[in-house]
Amino acid sequence: MEFVDYYKILGIDKNAGPEDIKKAYRKLARKLHPDLNPNDDAAKKKFQEVNEANEVLSDPEKRKKYDKYGKDWMHAEQFEKAGQGRSQQGGHGFGGQTFGGGQSFGNDDFSEFFSSMFGGESGGRRRQAKFRGQDYNAEVHLNLVDAYQTHQRTFEVDGRNIRITVPAGIENGQKIKVKGQGGVGVNGGPNGDLFITFLIADDPRFKRLGNDLYTTVDLDLYTAVLGGDITVETLNAKLNVKVKPETQNNTKIRLKGKGFPVYKKEGEFGDLLVTYSIKIPTNLSPREKALFEELAKLKQ
Repeated sequence: MEFVDYYKILGIDKNAGPEDIKKAYRKLARKLHPDLNPNDDAAKKKFQEVNEANEVLSDPEKRKKYDKYGKDWMHAEQFEKAGQGRSQQGGHGFGGQTFGGGQSFGNDDFSEFFSSMFGGESGGRRRQAKFRGQDYNAEVHLNLVDAYQTHQRTFEVDGRNIRITVPAGIENGQKIKVKGQGGVGVNGGPNGDLFITFLIADDPRFKRLGNDLYTTVDLDLYTAVLGGDITVETLNAKLNVKVKPETQNNTKIRLKGKGFPVYKKEGEFGDLLVTYSIKIPTNLSPREKALFEELAKLKQ
């Protein structure tokens, strides 16, 4: 059986630590996964080699035997019992003796260990390794009104229609997991998961901070001075609000429970905070100007 350089397969140095091995394996496994390369036999073979390399190098005991005996690491105990030491083979200087008087452990495509993992005969047993499917990521774009109410949404992922319920009060940037809706598992392994990130567009009327909403309402000068009733819009209704006489510009009022729904808490809402912006009248008639002048004299 030819020597298989697991370090070279993962693209790491012989002195690489456990985290380096894990990082290299995950990067290659994502790139070569059969779900992403369905008709690429070369990628499939490489994916299997990467899994074999990780299986050995991520296990301290297996790695120790591999570093000492190379391609014959699976027979380390027999070598030691038989009193056979290392021989000098090229590459990394691993042992290159044939165990058992010339008995062959070869495979045309993969190493013996690899063959045992993926269905080859080894030691009278046959098994196939199962691999979890790849996780998928998706984005769902909403406006503020969408996020205000619980509703269902359907979108396509990997050729499949996925239907989800979007809970009222979802946050901008919030991510949820839909279990088992990612890539299909290999050899009967479990499916990956689908991670959905919600992106909520800015609204021209309301600013959201947590569960509270903020808005600005124009107030004419006469209502600000004399008081009166005005209509204030919320995200789902219109409210009648009383304005106190002599209300100043930038006065803020709080409308309890008229803000955004609290995520997954039925019947709970934040507040709506309204800022009054008093508008000075323009294009006054001569009569209006005269009245304002008269008022000004009265204040002197």
